[in-house]
Amino acid sequence: MSFVGLEDRIRVEAEGAWEARATPRTIHRFLAAAARDHAARPAVSFQITSGPADRAETLTWAQLHAQVTRAANLLRRLGIGPADRVALVLPNATETAVALLGAMVAGVVCPINALLEPAQIAAILNETGAKGVITLAPFPKSDLNQKVTAALAEAPGVTFVAEIDLAHHVGGLKRALIPLVRPKRAPDPRPVTRLNFTKALAAEPATLAFDDPEADRIAALFHTGGTTGAPKLAQHLVSGMIYNGWLGGTLLFSEADVLICPLPLFHVFAVYPILMSCIASGAHMVLPTPAGYRGEGVFDNFWKLIARWQVTFLITVPTAIAALMQRPVDADVSSLRMAISGSAPLPVELYQRFKSATGVEIAEGYGLTEVTCLVSCNPPDGPKKVGSVGIPMPYTQIRILKGPHHAPEDCATDEIGEICVSSPGVFPGSTYLQTDRNRDLFAQGAFLRTGDLGRLDADGYLWITGRSKDLIIRGGHNIDPGAIEAALLSHPAVAFAGAIGQPDAFAGELPCAYVELVKDAEVTPEALIAHVSGLLPERAMIPKHLEILAELPKTAVGKIFKPALRRLAIPRVLDASLEGTGCHVREVVEDPRRGLVARIGAGEGADRAAASARLGEFALPWDWS
Repeated sequence: MSFVGLEDRIRVEAEGAWEARATPRTIHRFLAAAARDHAARPAVSFQITSGPADRAETLTWAQLHAQVTRAANLLRRLGIGPADRVALVLPNATETAVALLGAMVAGVVCPINALLEPAQIAAILNETGAKGVITLAPFPKSDLNQKVTAALAEAPGVTFVAEIDLAHHVGGLKRALIPLVRPKRAPDPRPVTRLNFTKALAAEPATLAFDDPEADRIAALFHTGGTTGAPKLAQHLVSGMIYNGWLGGTLLFSEADVLICPLPLFHVFAVYPILMSCIASGAHMVLPTPAGYRGEGVFDNFWKLIARWQVTFLITVPTAIAALMQRPVDADVSSLRMAISGSAPLPVELYQRFKSATGVEIAEGYGLTEVTCLVSCNPPDGPKKVGSVGIPMPYTQIRILKGPHHAPEDCATDEIGEICVSSPGVFPGSTYLQTDRNRDLFAQGAFLRTGDLGRLDADGYLWITGRSKDLIIRGGHNIDPGAIEAALLSHPAVAFAGAIGQPDAFAGELPCAYVELVKDAEVTPEALIAHVSGLLPERAMIPKHLEILAELPKTAVGKIFKPALRRLAIPRVLDASLEGTGCHVREVVEDPRRGLVARIGAGEGADRAAASARLGEFALPWDWS
């Protein structure tokens, strides 16, 4: 079935209610249907290195189904029941897909960002109440096993650790050398059961050894924070997972499609709209290197990987597109039908450069962890509005609301308000595991308040114009500005601090901070950056720019007024980019439809074409003044 436009959404919904559709009711039956219909076709492929002719492993749908069944049996034997949690701290691999799905079948899977430090991993293990962890065995050039072992000291609820050894993915002499360069195992800080995941699977039956009831249940917890303090944990029902897969299998992909997905399987984008859609459609999912886009040589070899696997859909984010556009298209990419981009706004100039270089369109989409991901998408087979995030998916209702929480009103067409979502992926009233996090989260009972600001145009396309919550989104990675502010405020010279995201042509946003000093205190911006560098848990959070102001702008009740800080940052960043064009930012204004807009002035003899090209690299609205 094609997805051309709003008429397809209307037609699908007219066929009957979502609840009445004959979809599988459990993850195991969902996967069993794919194994039945596409048994010998490729399901998941993985190559540990990025060369276009390097060794790779492919699991067919029949093999994936058997391995997932064995994994579920193993976890159930280890004491994981339907409500018990299993944490995955893993990079991408075929085994990661097996462990992820197996944990969903046996209990509740809790994927954890493998880039986090031990203290943050421990915080999530404790918040989820995980009984077991699946992670890597000690492996060259990886400290993941060591980080998980260190985290166990602060996570007393974990009783077992199942380890995946990636050595069999390596061929030739390199495999023989692994035992010589493998890091030594750190001693466990307390007693836990350790087992080899791959060897243990081989001893399990390939038929499910326990009942698989159809009653809907929570099968995943995804953290939406965790770099500082207690993370928010979104609860995902089996029905919401299958809904995401059904959308992809109905409107986006077929068994003939090959999706290259260098995004991590600890992120909802890769797990639900991609992996679940592949299960629903029988499409082939390709995972290039454990680190995906971060993998050594991935960007340099990317177009050759497209040719190798005959990829039809590229799953990507704007920062990855920007990196790809710095490499020539040096392979035959004629198999490529579409790129699907999410996680952050896509600059118009970047879209145009990609289309010019590849001849391929980019369809932007929108999703959130809190709604089991998918909300809207530009139709792959129909008109795309560059800069919008497309049309709401079937059975997804979007309302743009304004006014107080207790009595919100619907916005008019093209009027900006808070984006609120109701869909089969929304868990009304219980979105977060922590009940206090659900307070004031819903409008009129069923519409989840996303915290994003946007508008719906006359054609039903959704446009995101800003965020009511102040998250900094650096290349799709959420950064809490409060953590940066807390680190700055720990310096004795700092009285007030405000952190925002400043525009960036590559990452979308970069952390930027403004501070007001204690009276008569003296300190340099460089000293403050050095101070917070030792306190923040990840380098991505360190401010790219720090400025000391005589007084920070504040509201009547003393709260830092961040729109005023953004008005300071935007001209500084854009003027630096416009240097040499004869153009500059005259002012930054608040537009009722578009949010903050930069008004650009041009002097005599200015190069407007060059200025337009540079401004087009930013996901920020601007006009000539």
